[in-house]
Amino acid sequence: MIDKLEMFIALANERHFGRAAESCGVTQPSLSGAIRQLEDQLGVQLVWRGSRFQGLTPEGQRVLEWALRIVADARTMKEEMRAARHGLSGNLRIGVIPTALSMVVDLTGRFALHHPNVRLTIQSRSSYEILSALERLELDAGITYLANEPLGRVTTVPLYHEGYRLLIRPDGGLDTRETVTWAEVAAQPLCLLTGDMQNRRILNHHMAAAALAPQAMIESNSVITLLAHVLTGHWASVIPDRLTEVMAPDRLLAIPIEDPSARHLVGLVTPAREPHTPVIAALLDHAARIAEPGLHE
Repeated sequence: MIDKLEMFIALANERHFGRAAESCGVTQPSLSGAIRQLEDQLGVQLVWRGSRFQGLTPEGQRVLEWALRIVADARTMKEEMRAARHGLSGNLRIGVIPTALSMVVDLTGRFALHHPNVRLTIQSRSSYEILSALERLELDAGITYLANEPLGRVTTVPLYHEGYRLLIRPDGGLDTRETVTWAEVAAQPLCLLTGDMQNRRILNHHMAAAALAPQAMIESNSVITLLAHVLTGHWASVIPDRLTEVMAPDRLLAIPIEDPSARHLVGLVTPAREPHTPVIAALLDHAARIAEPGLHE
């Protein structure tokens, strides 16, 4: 039944029989047959059917909740037994908010060196996408903000506090300033992350608190795209201070923003399941070890 539940979860995630079959590595008829067998075993209809996938029935939604728990527990059991036989190994899928991509190596680089039999996949995702993918078993862990918006049922390990700097060309008129205010930031021709990114919502909050309504002339979900536009000299951006070393080459300035200064907590999140898989348990332990001093005292 576990295999059938995994196919059912894939169908709920993909909302398309063909894509779900591809993600499971089976043919579409095989997946459709497995879903019908699961319906026969449970005695309820799980999927509204027509010429294409039309959604889950109310019973299907309830079964999905059970399926996620059962499959997660089954995977944990398998990984624990594999670790007992062969040591720590397997795959680890981590979603990371764009503003944390430069620091993720502090966690994943050292972890990979300590556990060479664990293969890591790192994906850039928004905070909403990370939490949703954790719930759907599409990610194993995430790095996101911890204190600004609801997280749901997750285990958290604080990693560091994020501060903010104005990224600008030296000829932008602020080259002699040691700090700038949010009002001065709002007066710049800005390129910022898109509104689905929590970083953008944080920046909007701080500017609104100063009675400002900045207009981003250019928006992107890519930090690299923002950097490229700042380098032209026509735009400025706001970046986390930990990105400064990566995104502030010699021809750019990264000026701390004060009045008021702002700091937001970023950390590791994993599904709140006990026990954790051996790989997740090791990752949580490693995260606590490399965290900003003082966060776990």
